[in-house]
Amino acid sequence: MRQQVTAHHLRRLACLYVRQSTLQHVFENTESTARQYALRERALALGWSEERIMVIDQDLGYSGASTVDRLGFQRLVAEVGLGQVGLVLGLEVSRLARNSSDWHHLLEICALTQTLILDEEGLYDPSTFNDRLLLGLKGTMSEAELFVLRARLQGGILNKARRGALKLTLPIGFTYTETDAVVLDPDLQVQASIREVFRSFAHTGSAFTTVRHFRQQHLLFPRRLRRGAHRGELVWAEIEHHDVLRLLHHPAYAGAYVYGRTRTTKTADGKLHIQDVPRADWIVLVHDAHVGYIRWEDFERNEAQLALNSQAYSPQRFSPPREGPALLQGLLLCGGCGERMTVRYHQRGGQRIIPDYLCQSQSIAQGRAPCQRIPGRDLDRAIGAVLLERVTPEALALTLAVQEEVIQRADEARRLRHLQVERAQYEAELAQRRYLKVDPDNRLVASVLEAEWNAKLRALEEARAIEERYNQSDQQRVSEEERADIEEVPERFHQFWNDPKTTARQRKRVVRLLIEDVTVHKAEQIVAHIRFKGGATQTIMVPLPPPFAQSRLTPPETLAAMDRLLEEYTDAEVAEQLNQQGYRTFDGLLFQRTHVYQLRRHHGLSDRYARLQAQGLLTAEELAHSYGVTAQTIWRWYRQGRIAGARYNDRGSCLFLPKARQPLLTDDSK
Repeated sequence: MRQQVTAHHLRRLACLYVRQSTLQHVFENTESTARQYALRERALALGWSEERIMVIDQDLGYSGASTVDRLGFQRLVAEVGLGQVGLVLGLEVSRLARNSSDWHHLLEICALTQTLILDEEGLYDPSTFNDRLLLGLKGTMSEAELFVLRARLQGGILNKARRGALKLTLPIGFTYTETDAVVLDPDLQVQASIREVFRSFAHTGSAFTTVRHFRQQHLLFPRRLRRGAHRGELVWAEIEHHDVLRLLHHPAYAGAYVYGRTRTTKTADGKLHIQDVPRADWIVLVHDAHVGYIRWEDFERNEAQLALNSQAYSPQRFSPPREGPALLQGLLLCGGCGERMTVRYHQRGGQRIIPDYLCQSQSIAQGRAPCQRIPGRDLDRAIGAVLLERVTPEALALTLAVQEEVIQRADEARRLRHLQVERAQYEAELAQRRYLKVDPDNRLVASVLEAEWNAKLRALEEARAIEERYNQSDQQRVSEEERADIEEVPERFHQFWNDPKTTARQRKRVVRLLIEDVTVHKAEQIVAHIRFKGGATQTIMVPLPPPFAQSRLTPPETLAAMDRLLEEYTDAEVAEQLNQQGYRTFDGLLFQRTHVYQLRRHHGLSDRYARLQAQGLLTAEELAHSYGVTAQTIWRWYRQGRIAGARYNDRGSCLFLPKARQPLLTDDSK
């Protein structure tokens, strides 16, 4: 070894690189760390002085698989590249790098700067062929060793997971026993809150509505801290949308043991990316592995409902009932293209919001005009009349079930609020006991405990006030007398439907209990094909509402001015002239081309085209025949100003004077 070390090497530094993969190795594998520091004696024996030996141990606790976080290795490479290092010391190749690209990059720089490498086995010169080959093989074996170790560990994890014995992080609502068995959380309020989430979603079919139900009822949702000084503690806060989705998508709540729901990959910048895996690609799925909150059939039903609610799953959107007055929202199919129709709302003259159903899937995807637009007010009224006519005892039983569910939900909410009061009372009593146990002379501790006791008392009073206020509102909203009336008199269903207190969302829920979908086609009338639950069908005809211009009266002087202006102007120009002359529509708005068009058609006024034809003007084809040329030639002469014509619409289409009334054309134009 001493023969390879020259005075040129001794004039430069000897860098000792020390690394352990994890902090646990640093504290437990102290012998390995000591062996690495002992290489300092090897450098002294080769002739380096004490002050020329530099120890780089910044990477203790960092893996050698990458150089992103290893500042010590980056410093070593920089020092070697600057030519300030004559010897690099490492216990073995794996201490320097577990990545072939990092290892060979270091070898290349060492070869260029004539830097030696020393490990526990010997001294190497990367600039020579044999040493470079040996070091390259060692680097390859070091990287392969990392993959072998990882494969062994992963194989053990998979084998344990297939047996359902691998302990996984449990979601909120579950805990492990001393024998590692999965059981429900012993906190009854936690169990009740989770069950309320599933019950609310089963009732509404919407995660957003479930969140709003918790907010309206002032119900809190539990969370267990995963990190920090208070790791493992249970905290209560307002529920959020992602909390509901996490519960609905997690199969553990159905009693299933699952491994492989997500896949973790690393991007080029070293960041971890976690993505969901389809159910067909889950590695392990064991049904009824432990106790759950719902059945597996309920879990699959929830997954299907969430898929229907999401626009990304299907081009035919089927969303849960919303607050708008459109009765057939999400149920209407276009009779022309078969796509599901969307809802648009408008308001005229301070009236109530009026829905329209629009088929715009092709217009969005292909840039075409909307397939059809159906006025929704009369159609919704007709559907409501059909339901009132076809109501049966079975349909009434469904309505009573809805009312019963409302009462049960109110009782459950009342019980949850009472549990919150009990928890607040327990925390207040616990704070009181802590305060009474403290030494009164120790004012520093006593003042803190006293403030905590007061805060718990205020939280208790607030919980009691919320419980009393909402319990009273629940009793006013659903009474036993109203429920008895519905059970005794079937005709009350008509009252429920026509009651102004009944919300649009409630009507939509009743419609979805009875109707599967409605296919509509707009012709002379609106043809609606209703498909009920169970397969029964019915077709109804709904008259189209009158055009917008027919719904209001237009003054005769406005019509006379319009008839006079049509002699010289197109529809858009007539609207402009009417506005300039001070005329307005029936509701005081400025005239538009559509207003002129609808009024002209309704009152039988001749359009510009008919008036010009009555004056003897000809089309381009007719004039071309008299001249013995093509229609394109006529249009070219018109653009050159050699023949006279008059526009009859806003697109620039023209009619032309007959040949006898045209100005004389020059020979070259003929």
